Amino acid sequence: MPSPVILPEPWSRSKVSVVVPTYNEAENLPFLAEQVLALELPELRLVIVDDDSPDGTGEIADKLAATHGDRITVVHRRAKDGLGRAYVAGMTRALEEGAEFVAQMDADLSHPPAYLPQLLGTLLATGSGVVIGSRYVAGGSLSEQWDLRRRLLSGWANAYVKTILAMPIRDVTAGFKMWRREALEVLDLPSIRSSGYSFQVEMHFRAYRRGQKMVEIPIHFEDRQEGSSKMDLAVQVESALRPFRLRRYERDARRR
Repeated sequence: MPSPVILPEPWSRSKVSVVVPTYNEAENLPFLAEQVLALELPELRLVIVDDDSPDGTGEIADKLAATHGDRITVVHRRAKDGLGRAYVAGMTRALEEGAEFVAQMDADLSHPPAYLPQLLGTLLATGSGVVIGSRYVAGGSLSEQWDLRRRLLSGWANAYVKTILAMPIRDVTAGFKMWRREALEVLDLPSIRSSGYSFQVEMHFRAYRRGQKMVEIPIHFEDRQEGSSKMDLAVQVESALRPFRLRRYERDARRR
């Protein structure tokens, strides 16, 4: 069997950690881990953050870690405490383990891992603080399984947030991106307030307000393969209110 082709430097020597929060993703996680670790990036690591999933996702993560050695780190949290806090825990661990670049992606296979080398390459080429896998720039697309209602809701959510926060980003709610270590340090992860999906908006807003260069590249967003969405009413309410709170926090910070 021929040896796998490794991407050239600086890809091959870049220390990348991919942070994946999980809650009841037992059906998806093995496939995701296989695809991520098969990428031609020898210094890539996977950080799985499980919120005590009752379907055994945490146990599956531990078995994957035992199989792949130090390429997988598992962070076990005692309860389901929100997507944002799970990401903060995973990103913090990745930085502690020496990651130079930290990617974030969903566990439900909606974010194709094949884009990760492109996210890294764009970061390296542009010197940006974050590269966003965008559904709404030219060339980006949504799954054909999305009906008109979901498309309209997603488009409206982006327009709503951009109107309030005036960020020059097409996909402000995107959850597939890669950060430079220094950018995350500037963002001050421990002080992130959002616990749900509004975490994505808060991270973008902090990066924008702190002068980080932000670049979007087009991706195709797949539909969830297995399991169910975690977007409940409480998460929707937080997502609707968070942009106003972010604007107020920033205004108050400037007055200090």
